Amino acid sequence: MPKTPPSGKGEKANIAEIIGLDALKLLKDRNFLVFFISSVLICIPLAFYYQNLSPFLTESGVENSTAWASAGQISEVLFMLLLPFFFKKFGFKKTILVGMLAWGIRYLLFAYGNSGELFFMVITGIVLHGICYDFFFVSGQIYTDSKAGEKIKSAAQGLITLATYGIGMLVGFYVAGKITDANLLAEGGHTWQSIWTFPALFAAAVLVLFAIFF
Repeated sequence: MPKTPPSGKGEKANIAEIIGLDALKLLKDRNFLVFFISSVLICIPLAFYYQNLSPFLTESGVENSTAWASAGQISEVLFMLLLPFFFKKFGFKKTILVGMLAWGIRYLLFAYGNSGELFFMVITGIVLHGICYDFFFVSGQIYTDSKAGEKIKSAAQGLITLATYGIGMLVGFYVAGKITDANLLAEGGHTWQSIWTFPALFAAAVLVLFAIFF
């Protein structure tokens, strides 16, 4: 094996570098700050999907709901393969915007689909998970690496992960829980159209924010 010493060997490191605070300087860049804020905000609609998909399918009377839900993970793999081609042709901003648009469309499909004649809408919404996740989060990881550079890219990825899966998802699950509870029916079901409409509109608002300011 070739000799591969640590990249920072022989260099002095301060406390900020050791605990990853150097990544915070990326927030001085307006575009990165807009991306950072959008990443946190888009986790609120994401939490609705993770929290409510299973009960939504069950209450809607979908048979083999777990198997249908797994189509979302399959689509993640498929769209991961397509992402490099889309990213290279259309660039970061358009790729992100397509991902955000997919969020809004997905939740509208859930809001107005059903387990009967409109079941194709529900399945389409599930399959869109690949675009929603890959085109936003994976593209975001690529963008973060390009902005951070070799020296602080690990710290920058840690910062984005903390912001999204830490703060963003924490707030997202709280909001999703409140909205879901507010639409609980007396007999135990839920008004799913109202529940899914909220993240659709929220994702649309984040899309507009990103489109204007990035």
